Amino acid sequence: MQQEMGSEGSSKVVVPRNFRLLEELERGEKGIGDGTVSYGMDDADDVYMQSWTGTIIGPPNTVHEGRIYQLKLFCGKEYPDEPPSVKFQTRINMSCVNQESGGVEPCLFSMLADWKRDYTMEDILMQLKKEMMSPQNRKLAQPPEGNEGGRVEQKGLVLRCCIL
Repeated sequence: MQQEMGSEGSSKVVVPRNFRLLEELERGEKGIGDGTVSYGMDDADDVYMQSWTGTIIGPPNTVHEGRIYQLKLFCGKEYPDEPPSVKFQTRINMSCVNQESGGVEPCLFSMLADWKRDYTMEDILMQLKKEMMSPQNRKLAQPPEGNEGGRVEQKGLVLRCCIL
């Protein structure tokens, strides 16, 4: 007959959302690893800490080398239980990025598809950098530089041509 052990030692403390985001903010402000990835809040007055900006410097020996990519991360009220939405502001050609919107497609980016509460925005940025180095992305032709002004949201303008 097996006896079940008590929950002591096996239980995990769940850190509240705001404390978790404050930890991430502090870490982002200190700088990450080799300095090729960074992130921080868009607006210091955002009490809900929802809107973030990330930066990835393209990895060497890839078509991304020397380029600086800006991203927006949005942490909804369910973060960190649910992943943030991630969108490239700088145009990029990658297998997991929607070419029209710049959004990272969860179904094509396993970290978002298989999200775990322990993952952080830093993890996302580091994984996207690794994805840039992957065989399917490291040599993909990229949009010309000089479009760093960011993406312009389409407003549904339709042009029609009539042949008379």
